[in-house]
Amino acid sequence: MPEKVPERKSKISASRKLMLKSLLVATAKEALEQELEEKEEEKEKYLEENTPPIHTSCMSLAELKTLCKELYAKIDVVDEERYDIEAKALHNTREIKDLNIKVVDLRGKFKRPSLRRVRVSADAILRSLLGSKHKVSLDLRANLKSVKKDDTEKEKTVEVNDWRKNVEAMSGMEGRKKMFDAAMGQNQ
Repeated sequence: MPEKVPERKSKISASRKLMLKSLLVATAKEALEQELEEKEEEKEKYLEENTPPIHTSCMSLAELKTLCKELYAKIDVVDEERYDIEAKALHNTREIKDLNIKVVDLRGKFKRPSLRRVRVSADAILRSLLGSKHKVSLDLRANLKSVKKDDTEKEKTVEVNDWRKNVEAMSGMEGRKKMFDAAMGQNQ
């Protein structure tokens, strides 16, 4: 049987949540409307700057025809630029998708090799660093202190007898007296 997970009670009531959501939606809607208005104003400003007003009332028919031809030529140039920009953007998005696919493929196929411990001597490290021309041998063990084995053996060979005999001999008051006498004898 699946266990029932107790639902955590929210600190905010349902009506409060609904009110907050509606406020968020309202502020988002206002921000979107304001953004659209700003874009329209920017577009109008750009058009005012780049396109001067045309006074056609005092023009003759031939002047109007040449004006129309000039406007069509400008429209063609703008359309060509827009088409080129759209083609570049489309090409870039395709290239980005292809590269993302390649990255995913590479990530999935690549396995990290398990690393092995490699023992390299100091001479081999020096040879790899300095090259094969320089022959430097380094005896690291020559600089180490030598320890005499006799000193360590003497420390280890302290009276190791049967511990049961030692416990029986040292038990009671007689054993304490023997220990005290032995300690006094060593000090003198």
